[in-house]
Amino acid sequence: MDLNQPDTKLHPDTRPGPVALTVPNLRRSLDFYTYSLGLQVHKHQDSVASLGAGEEDLLVLHEMPGARQTRGTTGLYHFALLLPSRAHLGRALAHLVENNTALQGAADHLVSEALYLADPDGNGIELYRDRPREEWTFDADGLRMATDPLDVEGLSAEGARSGETWSGMPSGTVMGHVHLRVSDIPAAEHFYRDLLGLDLMTRFGASASFLSAGGYHHHLAANTWGGVDVPPPPVDAAGLREWTLVVPDENEVNKVDERLRAGGVKTERLKHGLWTRDPAGNALVLRTSAGTKK
Repeated sequence: MDLNQPDTKLHPDTRPGPVALTVPNLRRSLDFYTYSLGLQVHKHQDSVASLGAGEEDLLVLHEMPGARQTRGTTGLYHFALLLPSRAHLGRALAHLVENNTALQGAADHLVSEALYLADPDGNGIELYRDRPREEWTFDADGLRMATDPLDVEGLSAEGARSGETWSGMPSGTVMGHVHLRVSDIPAAEHFYRDLLGLDLMTRFGASASFLSAGGYHHHLAANTWGGVDVPPPPVDAAGLREWTLVVPDENEVNKVDERLRAGGVKTERLKHGLWTRDPAGNALVLRTSAGTKK
């Protein structure tokens, strides 16, 4: 297989879909995600609940009593919810401050502005807004990104300017990207770029890579900031269960399945998609648009 041919690239309309998490206490998680984050419960049946911002699911929570936080493993670094505008992000910031939800950080990444926090089980969350693509800058190393101080005052003022009050996570919020902890960057790049078909957009040294479809700044980030050659989490770990990439149709699923199998990667076919694991053990579902409807 010639990996330089166009049909080895994921369709440019590929985008992240729902992230599934294992949580030890579903009620506690639902309280956080509905009150603090403003998501809506789409469906709650027994030990599983799905949430979103009024359209497609963004999160699927699976309760496993006794599930525990782990350190020094692969898994989720954070999932990132992309809000429709800077004003929406400013209103989200005001809401988090008003209800005393702790922030872990804030940053200007040049291509975006972001807030960082965590859920009760330590799962990282990013809320962000994108700058227009015409404001993004490319150099010899790829897309320029940074971690600069965020203009918090300007963001807050933008949120307050419209006079609108917080009424929950806004319609149009989507899963913007997923950031994973992996055990080896070259192995992650081979899987996600050479086999799956994402484009490498930029790197932060040798410890983090940012990949996407369709020229986006990143739909996926992978880092080894927690260590190289770290193991997957144990079966009773809280955290990432699987994450999703949504592709336009079944033909795209078939092409990816062929590339992965040719690269020695095991896959399992699903209705409207497939399931696999990356070299670090992180589970990935590739699903068609038809398979994401509520």
